[in-house]
Amino acid sequence: MTTSSIGRPQARQVRRQVAAHRFEIGQVVQIKSGLARSQTPATTYHVTATLPPRGDSLQYRIRNDEERHERVVTQDDIEAAADQQTPSTLSERTFGHG
Repeated sequence: MTTSSIGRPQARQVRRQVAAHRFEIGQVVQIKSGLARSQTPATTYHVTATLPPRGDSLQYRIRNDEERHERVVTQDDIEAAADQQTPSTLSERTFGHG
């Protein structure tokens, strides 16, 4: 006796592999230079949150201590700051100070 799957559609599972965030909360980053970004001051920012992807690019919320607002950028728009010191304690990673 044979069973057949005729008449029953087979469900195809498509799995999209989600890339991992490259930067951590509290990490010091800077916005990459370029013509389209010339209006942004060349300064460092702290990552305050990781956000879901926008299309194929992961997003972050970043903030500079001298500004009163936060910015939302994609992972492709930022890079690790050259003089970065990685916070070592949970308090430093969360709040940016010891």
